[in-house]
Amino acid sequence: MPSKEPHCPLCGKPRDPDFKPFCSRGCRDRDLLGWFGETYRVPAHQAPDGTADDDRSDEG
Repeated sequence: MPSKEPHCPLCGKPRDPDFKPFCSRGCRDRDLLGWFGETYRVPAHQAPDGTADDDRSDEG
């Protein structure tokens, strides 16, 4: 039966509790740089006029 040990989402090595959910500081920092560098993005719904849903004040 295969082990259910969790693995690092970036490199697949076994996780280290000190860097959960990653295996090392390197993978943790690489993931953080992905967010800073906009490699990862959270989808947002944007109206045709360029405003985000939360920015709209003309709706009652």
